[in-house]
Amino acid sequence: MKRAIFPGSFDPITLGHYDIISRSVSLFDEVIVAIGINAEKKYMFSLEERMTFIEDAFKHEPKIKVTSYNGLTVDYCKEVNAEFILRGLRNPADFEFEKAIAHTNRDLAPIETVFLLTAASTSYISSSIVRDVIRNNGDYTKLVPNSVKLK
Repeated sequence: MKRAIFPGSFDPITLGHYDIISRSVSLFDEVIVAIGINAEKKYMFSLEERMTFIEDAFKHEPKIKVTSYNGLTVDYCKEVNAEFILRGLRNPADFEFEKAIAHTNRDLAPIETVFLLTAASTSYISSSIVRDVIRNNGDYTKLVPNSVKLK
């Protein structure tokens, strides 16, 4: 079974994330959207809310699972028997950053990183932009799946 982990904070999931996850289903037997927990980070949405946003967005796709984890992504990959880490690339800066992480991960474990380019229509969207739009009462709904709803 080809199992991939798509790690991130997903605070919140964006249409860019949604695009990468949707397209990855044809490449892997199972895609685990894994929300990394970082005690140092202040999140806009709770872990439960973020998990629900993703689960609701993909409720009709049985190949997608949503989990959370602590620690190194490669350790979590070993724990769930995932051979691949899936990452999305929006721009050249993303590539340089992700390349360094991918090399480090390969030094730590026999895990391959697979990069997918985001669709041109979503390449400008990031979770930090979405959070800024939300904080300033803008129309965030154009940037996220329908499952992302504010209380």
